[in-house]
Amino acid sequence: MSRLEEIKRRRTIAIISHPDAGKTTLTEKLLLYSGAIHQAGAVTGGKHSSTTSDWMEIEQQRGISVSSSAMRVEYDGHLLNILDTPGHQDFSEDTYRTLMAVDAAIMLLDAGRGVQEQTIKLFKVCRDRGIPIVTFMNKMDRPARSPLELLDEVEKTLGITAIPRTWPIGDGPDFRGIYDRDARIFHSFERTTGNRYKAPVNVGDVRSSELRASLGELAHDRLLEDLEFVDHVIPSFDQESFLAEHSTPVYWGSAITNFGVEHFLQQLLELMPEPQPFSMSGTTVDPSSNEFVGFVYKVQANMNKAHRDRISFLRIVSGTFERGMVAYHPRTKKDVKLNYPFEIFGRERNIIDVAYPGDVIGLTNPGLFQVGDTITQGMDVQIENFPRFAPEIYAKAWPAGGSFSKSFRKGIDQLKEEGVIQVFTDAEGSPVPIVAVVGELQLELFAWRMENEYGEKLRLERLPYTRTRWIVGDGRPATNAPVFFDEKERPVVVFKNDWEINYCLERSPGLQLAETP
Repeated sequence: MSRLEEIKRRRTIAIISHPDAGKTTLTEKLLLYSGAIHQAGAVTGGKHSSTTSDWMEIEQQRGISVSSSAMRVEYDGHLLNILDTPGHQDFSEDTYRTLMAVDAAIMLLDAGRGVQEQTIKLFKVCRDRGIPIVTFMNKMDRPARSPLELLDEVEKTLGITAIPRTWPIGDGPDFRGIYDRDARIFHSFERTTGNRYKAPVNVGDVRSSELRASLGELAHDRLLEDLEFVDHVIPSFDQESFLAEHSTPVYWGSAITNFGVEHFLQQLLELMPEPQPFSMSGTTVDPSSNEFVGFVYKVQANMNKAHRDRISFLRIVSGTFERGMVAYHPRTKKDVKLNYPFEIFGRERNIIDVAYPGDVIGLTNPGLFQVGDTITQGMDVQIENFPRFAPEIYAKAWPAGGSFSKSFRKGIDQLKEEGVIQVFTDAEGSPVPIVAVVGELQLELFAWRMENEYGEKLRLERLPYTRTRWIVGDGRPATNAPVFFDEKERPVVVFKNDWEINYCLERSPGLQLAETP
């Protein structure tokens, strides 16, 4: 294929959801139907995971996603890059960075719960990034809310028109399947051992006697009533409206039982946009440009315990990536040779020789690349508005054994590079690192990885600060509020609460504070 043909067949997407909506399960089933895996893993009772995307040991033990991952699969002539994200709010920064690297997103909703808090936050990020969204209403095999109620909630809460492309018939024990409004095809759900379902039936007219006989009189009458209302009240689907983020097409199904997933995958490839232009340093970089540009959105250490290496996840924006190419690294203003590019699939990796815009590849990172770095063929550009969250939890980190060993320092440095923690120093320059995170689970992950990956059990001395403000300009606090310095030696003032912030500003003329660096 030509380079432009390779670009057009690529789709790069992420899945956003509230915790426990079924995101990891949906990811596994998309991989299953693409043929990338032969048996889908499972998240069982919130205690154990055997999934491809949750490859980290703590994820498998706890049955939660705590780190973003990437999967690259082929299906029906398309190449799909699926970037899985943590659902828990403590890892929002990792999720936000991943959303910087995609062209579209799947919004996964629990049909029994509707739009939840974390979904709202992630939807806003997609809106800020200009990312179109396809919606999948999950868990229809369980009791669910009314379809019209769910559509209305999406529209009122998120401010986007929800247009059902399929329509569910029943829910929970009475779930009978879905009706494809466009193709006029009925997909029947049959609750059997393994929850198999029959092949889709083209019923033509929704009023057909065949569909009535299959559903039964009451269910068929309810379907006709629902569809008549939907046809009159909800506008028809329009691709341009979807790409402009004015509307979201909605599909229904059950990821845990596989129902509706393959149909959804086929629809995704038709709907999702091909690789899109990126705004960088005030200019727009187009995928069709011959000049190579990519950016690092994630760094991950210890994916392979045998090698103890670090992998940088690189989203290719334009040009062609070739193994062994020499590229320019604007942050260090140096040329680098890229000898070991990987195709990433969960924790697995395979050397590749060439990659195109839309692809996410791994680069072996000898401490050179950082999150947010660009790599180009000469353009001095940076990705704009790369997220950095203000931490809300602080602790001094001591090695439990008392010795500041090489492995202790290495663990702190590498987990800082990944973005698992932020590291600060106090004004006295103490050698004891002050680690900071957004949430409790993030601090727990840091301690677990230090012990299990670096052999360093920690003693954490919690500090009372919950608010972080970067100092803008030359002002300094006139109160006793502590001043720390971040990894770039920028001064930061930390506070226990909002009252302390206001008190400090009132008594410190000329002091300017910012919530982000």
